[in-house]
Amino acid sequence: MSATSASPSSAMRRAWMAVLAHTPRAELEAALSQVLEGVSPPEFDWLRPPETGLAMVRGRIGGSGNAFNLGEATVTRATLRLRNAAGAAPVGVACHLGRDRRRAELAAFADALLQLPEQHARLHDQLIEPLAAQLAAQRAARRHDAASTRVEFFTMVRGD
Repeated sequence: MSATSASPSSAMRRAWMAVLAHTPRAELEAALSQVLEGVSPPEFDWLRPPETGLAMVRGRIGGSGNAFNLGEATVTRATLRLRNAAGAAPVGVACHLGRDRRRAELAAFADALLQLPEQHARLHDQLIEPLAAQLAAQRAARRHDAASTRVEFFTMVRGD
């Protein structure tokens, strides 16, 4: 996406929202403060302040069978609108597992900032890409650890 386009595609927004939802609060707070260093962040109004609730988690038998209710999970969500933004004021949304309200606030704020055409390219390069790379490295390390415990079974064929 170019820095002059009006709004990001929904696939791009889903991708950065996934990164924001999976990033721990301390890392998100540090990265966002580093990106906004020396710049006064825009003010915002809450459309839905951070709130914690339950969401039903659904599963499928075998991954593709009939759906069933697996159980409930605690989620926190937040929605805000930036003030004094040029053009339409972007709305930032965040939803993540757990009870961390500050994390939802930071993620919603970052989502709104990423929708500003003049800020998008810089924020994507300095915020989302490093966090996505860090999450990918953590996933790779977990896969490597799990692979090291893999056991190969074999059967010897007996001749008749």
